[in-house]
Amino acid sequence: MRDVLRGLVAVAAAVTFCSPTMADAALGKAKVQAVCAVCHGVDGIGKNPDVPNLAGESQQYIQKQLKAFRSGGRQHEQMSIIAKDLTDRDIANLADWFASLKIIVKLP
Repeated sequence: MRDVLRGLVAVAAAVTFCSPTMADAALGKAKVQAVCAVCHGVDGIGKNPDVPNLAGESQQYIQKQLKAFRSGGRQHEQMSIIAKDLTDRDIANLADWFASLKIIVKLP
């Protein structure tokens, strides 16, 4: 019984660490610094009025949009080029980073 339990734990650990959908915010932050920060900032706040803020957006939304840019389902001069080289893992990590950023609203 103990050997079976150890085997199940090993399989669960392997699946967890090898899962293509498991996101890593730290890797997402590194990718943001290398690719996205010029326009969207590491903090997820657009650096130009035409650039959307991504901080605090849901993971699902960011993943859907990046995959749409990558597939050509959504077109944008810069994003279509950038997204074409992103892997599913990159997209999950980026989405995890931007979704992890907290937005604080201060009323006037």
